[in-house]
Amino acid sequence: MRFDLTDLRLFLAVVDAGSITHGAADVGLSLPAASERLRDMEAAGEVKLLERGRRGVWPTAAGETLAHHARLIQRQMAQMRGELGEHASGLRATVRIAANTATLTEFLPERLSTWMAVHPQIDVDLRERQSDEIARAVSGGLVEFGILSDAAATTGLPLRPFAIDRLVVVISRDHVLAAKKRVAFADILDQHFVGLAGGALQDHLAVQAARTGVKLKVRVRMRTFEGICHMAAAGVGFGIMPETAARRCSRSAKIAFVRLADDWATRRLSICFRTEEELSSPARDLLEYLSSSNQRRLSER
Repeated sequence: MRFDLTDLRLFLAVVDAGSITHGAADVGLSLPAASERLRDMEAAGEVKLLERGRRGVWPTAAGETLAHHARLIQRQMAQMRGELGEHASGLRATVRIAANTATLTEFLPERLSTWMAVHPQIDVDLRERQSDEIARAVSGGLVEFGILSDAAATTGLPLRPFAIDRLVVVISRDHVLAAKKRVAFADILDQHFVGLAGGALQDHLAVQAARTGVKLKVRVRMRTFEGICHMAAAGVGFGIMPETAARRCSRSAKIAFVRLADDWATRRLSICFRTEEELSSPARDLLEYLSSSNQRRLSER
């Protein structure tokens, strides 16, 4: 059987995401192209690699074996790229990162822009994912490092502190809840919401609601936190977002915000990676920069 590196990356992405659609997106393939590759892999090996069901896909015993060896190959490739990168000065390089919504929108732009401005030859492939998906992507070698919340299972992965993210409920200033300091998520699930159009944060909120047996009643979805704030200010519905975003929005929208009292709503964000030796030289440099910039911010508080 002959599998190329794209086949292996695709297979790992599908296994880690539990979805052919999401796995295909992770490696930049269309769904038809990914499906055809997976069928060809099973035909070439004359073995079934994936079980397919209504709720997604999962590996067969043969698929688990393939995934194990594919991860080893991915790690060896990452190590090779890192070692070659030491000799490739002047050539363009790409660092692959996965981050959750709060990191991507609130904490990373300022820090990443400063670093990229002084490294013009380095591009960043930045992907938005839920924290559990980020941990799997790092373990599987789909990204070089990830930034996720402490709620994710990161067994065996080194962690470095990055930021603290607090989720708040955004409401109009004249709402009765505006006088409160904290509110439990379960106490507002009977309300209508203004959601975010896609993204890991909205998926995370849907999961938390589902754990209580409730589906969020979303009236409309906006593409930005600013859009959610303007809707909430008009009384359209409640919004949930990082406190940093709510504070920024409060300068232009007539909103109030109340912290969520649930433990999962205060998240310590960390950088996770496999080993420093497996990181490419640019990725190692960026990781060190993000870690040190976090320490400077903590010392200034």
